[in-house]
Amino acid sequence: MLSKAKLQLLKVGKRQLPIHDFVRQLNRMVRRVSYSTHRFQYKIEWSVDNPEHFDHFMDLHFQWNRNRASFPMERGVFSSFALSNDKENKGNTLDLCCGDGFYTYFFYSLRSEKVVGIDFDPSAIKWAKKNFKTSNVEFIEGDIRSSIPDGPFDNIIWDAAIEHFTESEIISLMSRIKSVMKDKGILSGYTIVEPDHDGKHLHQHEYEFHDKEDLARFLTPYFKNVQVISTVYPMRTNLYFYASDGELPFESNLVLTKHRR
Repeated sequence: MLSKAKLQLLKVGKRQLPIHDFVRQLNRMVRRVSYSTHRFQYKIEWSVDNPEHFDHFMDLHFQWNRNRASFPMERGVFSSFALSNDKENKGNTLDLCCGDGFYTYFFYSLRSEKVVGIDFDPSAIKWAKKNFKTSNVEFIEGDIRSSIPDGPFDNIIWDAAIEHFTESEIISLMSRIKSVMKDKGILSGYTIVEPDHDGKHLHQHEYEFHDKEDLARFLTPYFKNVQVISTVYPMRTNLYFYASDGELPFESNLVLTKHRR
């Protein structure tokens, strides 16, 4: 909070000088510079080969502006729906294949008692630790095929990573995931539908899903309640999933209203 003296000074300055116009124009120029530098970073990192992890600051500063596609932020919002709304009992969250830690920090940390992010890429974990330091977030290096922490966890998030595993690996991982979840805990995440043309969106993807039903078949053997939602963009179709033996996120927040005549 600003002191009364500083607040009064700002009021006088705003009336007497075009400070707000100057600051707006300054930040407009800063955003243009940031757009250009993050665009340059994107070309360096992605024009020749795809790195193992994505720096999601490029989404904020470059791609969202260029494409007007909101799905990078949509991912964090949909998974955060699964987190507790109870301020006194937030629960513990495991972020599988957390990458650069962007979603771990910006979308999950405030609504979790503790978040553990795990990724097999040492450069991703190093970057996450450098950028997202806070008391209730821990980043660890490990391959989830052999190193999923014991938990138990109230929430497990598998965002933009399930497609990086083979069908047999997904089945094996589902069993391990279920074993480290609390009763009625929620597994949530995001993945992508295979493209119309031959091939895959990224060469690192082992298995891209045909549709919502194809994704659901990996979840239903392990969870009583499963929901898969799709969003469609010109360049891709996204799938968001929730799986639990308890209530699903939208069920617990559903409000029915009767209208009187």
